[in-house]
Amino acid sequence: MAETATAPLTGKGLLQKIKGSDLPRRELAKLCGYFTVSKSGETRINLAEFYDAVLAAKGIELEKSKADGRGREASYRASVHKNGSIVIGANYTQEMGLKPGDEFEIKLGYKHIRLIQIDADRPDVVVEEEEDTEE
Repeated sequence: MAETATAPLTGKGLLQKIKGSDLPRRELAKLCGYFTVSKSGETRINLAEFYDAVLAAKGIELEKSKADGRGREASYRASVHKNGSIVIGANYTQEMGLKPGDEFEIKLGYKHIRLIQIDADRPDVVVEEEEDTEE
């Protein structure tokens, strides 16, 4: 796990340190404490945190991003791959509460494919949700 070597400067102390400095931005960020040292001894400069701290010190607050900051939003579109496969992303399966092993019946229509979930407890029962098919 990487550790921060020193507590990074913030506020007026940060602004005083960077004002009038002719150092490159990476060196300046390191000088102000915006870096980590890995177990192997490699130093990594964290410019994003440095820039955020400078903006905050100047009174400019940027909007915070999503809590986890990972992934993309679902576009509700899929494309056919070169091998003919269509992949449905994890966003959609999570939104529907699907689990590994859930099975579907595939119904082909004119210009659409419908996936109908099969109830695992009773294979003769098909769970079908109606959807708007206005085009």
